[in-house]
Amino acid sequence: MSAQLGRAFGQNFLGQAPAWYKYTIVAFLIANPIVVWTLGEVAAGWLLLAEFIFTLAMALKCYPLQPGGLLAIEALLIGLTSPATVLHKVEGNLEVLLLLIFMVAGIFFLKDLLLYMFTRLLLGVRSKMLLSLLFSIAAAVLSAFLDALTVTAVVIAVCTGFYGIYHKVASGKNFQQKHDHGDDTAVEELHREDLRRFRAFLRSLLMHAAVGTALGGVCTLVGEPQNLLIATKAQWEFGEFFLRMAPISLPVLVSGLLTCLFLEWSGSFGYGEEIPEKVQAIMRQSALEQESRRTTRDKVNLVVQGLIAVWLVVGLATHAAPVGLVGLSVIILATAFCGIIEEHRLGAAFEEALPFTALLTVFFAVVAVIADQQLFAPVIEYVLSLERDAQGSAFYLANGVLSAVSDNVFVASVYIDEVALALVNNEINRDTFDLLAVAINTGTNIPSVATPNGQAAFLFLLTSALAPLVRLSYGRMVVMALPYTIVMSLTGLLMTAVALEPATEYMYENGWIEHHQPSELDMDADTTPHH
Repeated sequence: MSAQLGRAFGQNFLGQAPAWYKYTIVAFLIANPIVVWTLGEVAAGWLLLAEFIFTLAMALKCYPLQPGGLLAIEALLIGLTSPATVLHKVEGNLEVLLLLIFMVAGIFFLKDLLLYMFTRLLLGVRSKMLLSLLFSIAAAVLSAFLDALTVTAVVIAVCTGFYGIYHKVASGKNFQQKHDHGDDTAVEELHREDLRRFRAFLRSLLMHAAVGTALGGVCTLVGEPQNLLIATKAQWEFGEFFLRMAPISLPVLVSGLLTCLFLEWSGSFGYGEEIPEKVQAIMRQSALEQESRRTTRDKVNLVVQGLIAVWLVVGLATHAAPVGLVGLSVIILATAFCGIIEEHRLGAAFEEALPFTALLTVFFAVVAVIADQQLFAPVIEYVLSLERDAQGSAFYLANGVLSAVSDNVFVASVYIDEVALALVNNEINRDTFDLLAVAINTGTNIPSVATPNGQAAFLFLLTSALAPLVRLSYGRMVVMALPYTIVMSLTGLLMTAVALEPATEYMYENGWIEHHQPSELDMDADTTPHH
């Protein structure tokens, strides 16, 4: 009887995950307290970070919320961090959480319009190189004025729509029948090779768009959460932020777009797959059938969704309200004017966002461990001890490496606090602070494309329902991001070392930007040192 209970418990623990994965997680949970007692809390903190990255890397074996959550709960129990620190991290990222909950759901209610527009783009642009470039540019421009997570949610919604249309037909069903596009068992043999190629085609578009969000996100004050944090600290307005970043962000943007073209031309690193002719024919047929079946109510809904999309862009670009609240307004407007008033129809919109919101909260618990155990403190102290001329490049590199394994918002907040403290203590002057702030911002934004850990948009894509459908694993994301990581990171480093200071001096001399006084520093924006 006890053997049966034990077997049942083992089968229930992490469900359908492989046995080796379950044993690994149990080994982690046993090892962590032992490491705390023998090697100390700092060693246990680094081990926990490595374990959490492992759960992210194995996201297709088991959604990271459960194993990562168990590790986070244990970290609290063994004293690596405290509930108060975790709550502080969550409060500091409340806007990001609201964005995930409401904006992603809001995009769900605009999916008819998005699918209509992007289907026309897909069918109208025959060249894969041009299509990839357009996806990357669109993601970059939208991310510069909206938000990378919002843009990623749009791209995921569109690609899921494309995938669902073809998978339904490949499974022998017509466009109107209900279908589970996660089940390949009904896919007819003659469609299997086309399905494989279509998955590769969608993977490449997703990665081009994801990298595009990073290319555009670094340029403006609203592109990424850490941009706003750094700009607030330095008292930079929208235009000044763009100009100060431009010596690095614009060359990186150009190098990123050229890399996009090269990857599609060369067909390397998993890129270059064209859309199969059969798939394109099915997409065209679906578009024609939808057009013929579209009622007056459907057409009115498209117009309404278009007007709401305009409000979305205007509301975000003018910062009419926090991003999450703009998303909530999109939900209310889209459902009210498109006739969606049943609770169960509303609930479907939140299915994608809420698991990731829970996962991100667990991630903040791991970030709290990094903060409490001062895991990054030695790196920060070393960089500040370097000669002034080398500090910018060193900050860029250190930020890049740490952002690739941690959260770039956290890394940026820690570094800018330390640099602000150095300015207050007269260890550096205000002009040096401004240059280092640029290096910190670009360092956290650009090299962090190396892994899904660094950018929330990448992590959102990895853990989305679409990733397993198109076979986009953690390892494949890292490999596909590698050429972008190398080219963009080296371009950014070169510009930081060679162009940043002279370009900034040129802007001072021509009155494009002005020198700030140390007293202008915002010391109210959480400058509490972390070590």
